[in-house]
Amino acid sequence: MEISAAPPPDATQATERPHVTRFDLFAGFFLVGMIGFGGIAAAMHHVIVERRRWLDDQQYASVLGLGQVLPGANLVNMATIVGDRFQGFQGAVVSLAGLIFMPIVILVGLATVYDQFAANPDVIAATKAAAAGAVGLMFGTAYKIGKTVINTRWALLFAFLSFVSIGILRLPLVGTLLVLGPISVAVNFWRDQR
Repeated sequence: MEISAAPPPDATQATERPHVTRFDLFAGFFLVGMIGFGGIAAAMHHVIVERRRWLDDQQYASVLGLGQVLPGANLVNMATIVGDRFQGFQGAVVSLAGLIFMPIVILVGLATVYDQFAANPDVIAATKAAAAGAVGLMFGTAYKIGKTVINTRWALLFAFLSFVSIGILRLPLVGTLLVLGPISVAVNFWRDQR
């Protein structure tokens, strides 16, 4: 009688990767570009994690962190990383194209119209309201990611130290990452060894 040991369900889920075509990538990031008014971080999380389920919250947070460390626009980096993950170089290209296509078209149209009405008090008030909405979207997305990723006292401590360093003390991002990154990895490794 042959007995085969099946991997635990969590291990199977961790190794399974959804099949995402190049068209799926283009369409998904096109949607992000279309609905991402006021900043696309919230829209990207909604599409990639909640709607399409290409990544879970932990994976999304990892890709977001990597996108922030690399030079360039964070979310452009993320689209490139996600595209490459599922379809290699071609996936990276179509993800980027999908992400930027409609925003460029909309931006050119709105910039032309805005230029004519920028001094109008109603337009100024609407611009300020849109900025406030964008801040709210950022806080909402940070909360969604944070409640999944910051699940221990150590994670909360490093999140707090990062916030104080960058947000309050205005220390450079790269320096903060070079100091706190290795320390947090060492603490996490130490916790896992216990």
